Amino acid sequence: MSLRRTAAALAASTVLCAVAAPVAAADESPSAQAPAQRDLPSGLYGKDDPQYDGVWRQSTALLAQDAVGVKPAPKAVAWLTGQQCEDGSFASYRPDPTEACTAKTVADVNATAAAVQALAALGGHGERVERAVEWLRLVQNDDGGWGFNPGSPSDANSVSVVIGALDAAGEDPAKTLSAKGEKSPYDSLLGFQLGCDAEKDERGAFAYQPDEKGRLAANDDATAAAVLAARGEGLATGPGGEEGGRSGGEDRGAAKALECGEDDGGDGGRTPAEAAEAGAAYLTRVLEAGGGHLKSAMPGAEEQPDYGNTADAVIALAAGGHRDAAAKSLNWLEKNLGSWDKATTGPAALGQLVLAARAAGGDPADFGGVNLVERLNATGPAPVSVPSGADGGENGEDDGSRNAAEDGDGGGSPAMWSLIGAGLAAGAGVGFLLSNRRRRAQ
Repeated sequence: MSLRRTAAALAASTVLCAVAAPVAAADESPSAQAPAQRDLPSGLYGKDDPQYDGVWRQSTALLAQDAVGVKPAPKAVAWLTGQQCEDGSFASYRPDPTEACTAKTVADVNATAAAVQALAALGGHGERVERAVEWLRLVQNDDGGWGFNPGSPSDANSVSVVIGALDAAGEDPAKTLSAKGEKSPYDSLLGFQLGCDAEKDERGAFAYQPDEKGRLAANDDATAAAVLAARGEGLATGPGGEEGGRSGGEDRGAAKALECGEDDGGDGGRTPAEAAEAGAAYLTRVLEAGGGHLKSAMPGAEEQPDYGNTADAVIALAAGGHRDAAAKSLNWLEKNLGSWDKATTGPAALGQLVLAARAAGGDPADFGGVNLVERLNATGPAPVSVPSGADGGENGEDDGSRNAAEDGDGGGSPAMWSLIGAGLAAGAGVGFLLSNRRRRAQ
């Protein structure tokens, strides 16, 4: 998933830039440098400032590695578990995991949900996953959804990533009801979908949030996230949503557009599956109109491709069994990979592409001539093992094991690493101020 272009993100970015610039000018000492300029934790993926996307990019990288059979370095997993607060929540990035979370810690729903998906996929972290899910339940809004921070109004992106977390944790989103109102996440999510009263070419799309007057505006970013979530799927879904045994790898043909005739009941009573189909039909139309890609939704920005959202759309379409539509956009990403600078050393971007290629039947190890798995692995500590053929070499898993041992990551028993992870997690973190869909990395 990529950073989301919303007015709130722009406002936050403006404030951050205004605050950061004078500090840099006033004090160039090492202690005043941004996190990206100082030594970062050796277990963290990526070299950019992790203040606003640390947990998100780590979770995406670990999910992508696990999806293609890479066994990550123990210290990479320990870094993520060490970010968890005692109450189960995660912040975006906490530079000192030995400091406990306090009332001033701004917990992030999206970072927490992303971490749940990663830890559940890796296995062996049941207690941590359970605590995180319990916290998500505790901060669920009355409408059944979530905002990017506890107590903030629900938005389609946050609801979507939490649905993926619930599915990964073995929970049924349809039965995860709010304490007041007894609404499910699907009730909240479907409330963001544009219906028959919208313009014909926008029907089926999802909005990020309603405006102050309650009106919904089509948002491609929110639609890609919601189409996947409405099927009860998370980021690491396989072809046709294979994790849930849905439609397998077969192509189901074109998505069914929203029906608004007099004979079909008009604009009410859609199931999540029907809502997903209508959203997929909208995505397909927009992708075709864009020549295979979505466009940036950043207000005021020049018209340009949105690589991250396009990758999200590929995953969403593939999960619904719309393999042909997904493959067309995956091919566009392959051909234009060199134009996305984040796909060189950005763990979140590379993780997105690995997951998109896997979902749509592509080869992450040969993506337009680029080995995405190798690139992703290079953004962090050397993995314990890499499947043969995924590392670009001939020795496969043996190479990965040797490199991990040389880096100091391959030794030690699972019990030892569990103790290390538990020690790191004794403290908790600093708040994540932006949603996963507003990450500054994009």
